[in-house]
Amino acid sequence: MNLKNSLLLVFILSAVLSCKEKTEQTTDMEVVLSKQLIPYDSPLLDFDDPSVVVVDFRKNDAYKEGHLPGAINFYRDDFQDTTLPYHGMRIEKEQMAKRLGEAGITENHTLVVYDNKGSSDASRLWWLLRLYNFDKVYLLDGGLSYWERMGGKSSREVPEMIPASFNFSDQADNMIVIEKEQILNLIISEASKAILLDARSAEEYKGLQHKSGAKKAGRIPKSINIDWAEAIDYGDTYTFKSVEELEKIYGKLGASKEDTIIVYCHSGVRSSHTTFVLTQLLGYKKVLNYDGSWVEWSFDDLLPYESDTLYIKEN
Repeated sequence: MNLKNSLLLVFILSAVLSCKEKTEQTTDMEVVLSKQLIPYDSPLLDFDDPSVVVVDFRKNDAYKEGHLPGAINFYRDDFQDTTLPYHGMRIEKEQMAKRLGEAGITENHTLVVYDNKGSSDASRLWWLLRLYNFDKVYLLDGGLSYWERMGGKSSREVPEMIPASFNFSDQADNMIVIEKEQILNLIISEASKAILLDARSAEEYKGLQHKSGAKKAGRIPKSINIDWAEAIDYGDTYTFKSVEELEKIYGKLGASKEDTIIVYCHSGVRSSHTTFVLTQLLGYKKVLNYDGSWVEWSFDDLLPYESDTLYIKEN
């Protein structure tokens, strides 16, 4: 083989390998996006793309101290029903559409949501949007602190929000929620094989800590406790743990991917996070989030509950 042919062969092999590498990178990105979790260097964080809206889902004071460039600000209170004697319950679809539209968001946008708590708050907005059949919503792994840690720049500039019209589809709500009456029926049924997962801390689960907002401390009978924070690198990067680690953590449930798992926490926030982990990262097929969670359950004195005899009330 002469030199010219050798160079030609090298060029062809390089091109083939380059195409293969690009294909593999594209495939990896598609896998990540299909799980609705994106890394700090995702193409979705191209801040010049008008079709993508970045949502900082933290308290407004924290947002003002610095956020991703161009990010708008929402927090849990913006999507909470304030007509009830307890807090945390979701607002209806029409109200949510109005709030989104007022912020300049339409159903044609793609949303990237983050917080600075390991995605617990951001997962709440993710779950609400999925409940109302809006799927173009992704969580930023690690949130703001990891973004900055990896060299990302933050901004204090508040973007102008031009009101628009947001319309959810006419489909019935996604079957990813459960109400207290349904849970009660499952508890008293000897035939039910549904697994009830408490995503709170061990102290809350045992009834040793009474968090504000709830009428009393305790847990729903027959529930298993796995703290939501076990799923992330808590206290360091605040990114999600690997699938292998997550499989070990939630393997404690003894559930198959087809089993019904009902998740609750204090007010539906941490349980939204666990719902994200189970469905988007581990592939469980039927996971239901109890929106009212312990706050709602504790206010109904007719509902059964379990608790240790001593507890510390949180002010």
